[in-house]
Amino acid sequence: ITTSVSPFLVLLKSKRRSRYSSPAFQFLTLTVVTFGLVLPLACHRLLYSYYFLKSWYLDAFSQDFLQRSQAAGEAAVRYFEELAREEHQEVDPMDRKRPWLVVTIVTVKRKEEYHYLLQVASRFHRLLQKCNHCDRHEIHLCNVQEVPEEHTEARVLGKFFPLTEMYGEAKGRPLDMADNRFEKEKQDYQYCLSTTLSAFNPEHVLLVEDDAVPMEDFFEVLQHLLTQRFSKPYLRDALYLKLYHPERLQRYINPEPMRILEWIGFGLLGGSLLTALYFSVRGCPAGWWPVFLFFMVYAMVFVELVGRHYLLELRRVSPQLYNVVPVTECCTPAMLFSASSATRVLHYLDTVQCRPGFAKDMALYSFLKQKNEQAFVVEPNLITHVGLFSTLRGIVLEPKLL
Repeated sequence: ITTSVSPFLVLLKSKRRSRYSSPAFQFLTLTVVTFGLVLPLACHRLLYSYYFLKSWYLDAFSQDFLQRSQAAGEAAVRYFEELAREEHQEVDPMDRKRPWLVVTIVTVKRKEEYHYLLQVASRFHRLLQKCNHCDRHEIHLCNVQEVPEEHTEARVLGKFFPLTEMYGEAKGRPLDMADNRFEKEKQDYQYCLSTTLSAFNPEHVLLVEDDAVPMEDFFEVLQHLLTQRFSKPYLRDALYLKLYHPERLQRYINPEPMRILEWIGFGLLGGSLLTALYFSVRGCPAGWWPVFLFFMVYAMVFVELVGRHYLLELRRVSPQLYNVVPVTECCTPAMLFSASSATRVLHYLDTVQCRPGFAKDMALYSFLKQKNEQAFVVEPNLITHVGLFSTLRGIVLEPKLL
């Protein structure tokens, strides 16, 4: 009996081995293990991953972010206290050269415990102090608070940086905020841009909001972009360069179709590498096309589920690796204009009135097709948006990171 059964057992074992060694079984196993086990365990705490467990971590992450922001605000207060104790030598206006770049911080009164304006101003000042090529850079504050003296932080920083104020007894009153907050924001933006051009006559203007903190490599990357990338004719006359786009909107499956080519390119690269690795292990390159197609899709799904944001972060290794792509619609925390493009923007904004559903970012974006203009966005972001409390849409009682 044993002798008669043994061939059957050998045949059964060989069938099992062939089933387990078939590509279909291996690919199914790899897919289930990767997307059903490994990635959920590895990515459930990654804020911009599909696997992020909002119900578990979002509240705690948001509170931790606010606490760190408050600590950064207190550090910024100490920074300017120390700066005030140092002796400063005023520069004679006649000795000033035409600024290459003016960083204009558009500011209103915000929640005081976070010192958003101080965070932004101290970071820009510190980065400029250690920058070797920034001798023609200036920092300018533009206070658009309806009652300027209420914004005490801006008044205090006026001792360190040039300060202009849009409103006041001699300058008239703002629009009724209840009527149109969005039009007021647009007009504030116009005023700050126009004042920067007239007061400094710079080559470039960087308009940043007072909750947009620059990254440590900010000026190094900006120098590379403006002197290298934007020296090319098709980039030189851009209407603007956006330095921030919300991380939650940076995915491949999103309204911006230009990312599809990047996604496919990543799939081709990842699929090629994984296919080569697979056949080097199996040693049988026959039937490579279905294998390559599987690994291409596998790589594309992998990077999308983990989060494109984390792939972009790898570009911070060098300024040369930062990407410049056609602009997307949302948000204006940090916008770079040349002197000529700033003049065009001011003219364009005069022709529209903003309203709910058509804020200044949408107005700027709408000009691109209407006026046959082009604009670009830098990836990854060059600033961190630290404000979770909106001054335009009202204070959020329980702010969230997402």
